[in-house]
Amino acid sequence: MMLARLLALVLVGFAFGPAAAWTIEPPPAGYLSHGCYPGGVSGEEDDLTERDLAAYERVVGQKASWVYFSHNWYAGRAFPLATATWIRAHGAVPFIRLMLRSRGHAPGKPEREYSLQAIIDGRFDADLSAWARAAAAFGSPLLVEYGTEVNGEWFGWNGKFHGGGRKDGFGDPAKADGPERFVAAFRHVVGTMRAAGATNLTWVFHLDAAQSPDAAWNQFENYYPGGEYVQWIAVSCYGPLKPSSPPGDSLGFRQKFDPVYARIVKMAPEKPILIAEFGCASGHPHVDAAAWARAALTGLLAGDWPAVRGFSWWNERWENDSRRAHDTSMRVQDDAALGRAFHDVLRENAGRLTPIVPRAVSAP
Repeated sequence: MMLARLLALVLVGFAFGPAAAWTIEPPPAGYLSHGCYPGGVSGEEDDLTERDLAAYERVVGQKASWVYFSHNWYAGRAFPLATATWIRAHGAVPFIRLMLRSRGHAPGKPEREYSLQAIIDGRFDADLSAWARAAAAFGSPLLVEYGTEVNGEWFGWNGKFHGGGRKDGFGDPAKADGPERFVAAFRHVVGTMRAAGATNLTWVFHLDAAQSPDAAWNQFENYYPGGEYVQWIAVSCYGPLKPSSPPGDSLGFRQKFDPVYARIVKMAPEKPILIAEFGCASGHPHVDAAAWARAALTGLLAGDWPAVRGFSWWNERWENDSRRAHDTSMRVQDDAALGRAFHDVLRENAGRLTPIVPRAVSAP
């Protein structure tokens, strides 16, 4: 707890100081940072509150050193100052999912307004620059990602909607157009924000452990923007997402993550990894959420994947259809056994938990 209080003082103290360049350092080898998405009620990941965070922390018995949330551009393109401010005041680092998606977006549908080509062509440079200037004025360090779970076709920035595996419509004729466009868009976003003076952003590349479509061109390695543009690698790795998920969706965290981990380390051996999203629906007939979470946490805190330096549970509840019995809940406060699993494993390994700490660097 002392480290968490120190981090809060550091963040608030730097918030009102002169503009500076900051990066978020990974914890030392053998230590992990603990974060969370504490949940909202809309399903759009942008309406979380400090009460949600406090409810999560009360059950697990540990402070979150970073808090994950979405900034949906259909709701406004301005930097999410209010949410970032209360997260910082709580003593945590804001981790912002920069979600360039339009109102009416739907899983598996293309994103037309904020297409990759439109970003590459600079149609939103003024908005990106304004966002960056506001982020810089915020003053303290931020984790930021663009293109969440890019190798999943449930988001409109997946390469399926931007040329897929074709090689004759964009850039290098030896590379698939869809992933190549994403790389160009990611680099454009980062470059535009850096040029606008946002030197307090640590950029994250976020992939999913399960790719869709399952095609060679859609492998996450093809989307990687490169070490100059990325400081952290983030991964989503889930168990069943619904109580009604088929038995085939019952693999444990280790079974899903092991092959992905090996590929990430090969792709970017120098980069720290965050399990930015993991979770398991309570009430599944074949998978016990508490046991699933306990095994995942135990492996993470035992150092089974040394490049992993942080983890964040997706602590949300949502409706899947009109039947309440089909609702998904991953909230630790809804499932006593799940809450105990978190509390016990985190308490037993409290000495290995540490906040992520900002470090001043020379401005480019």
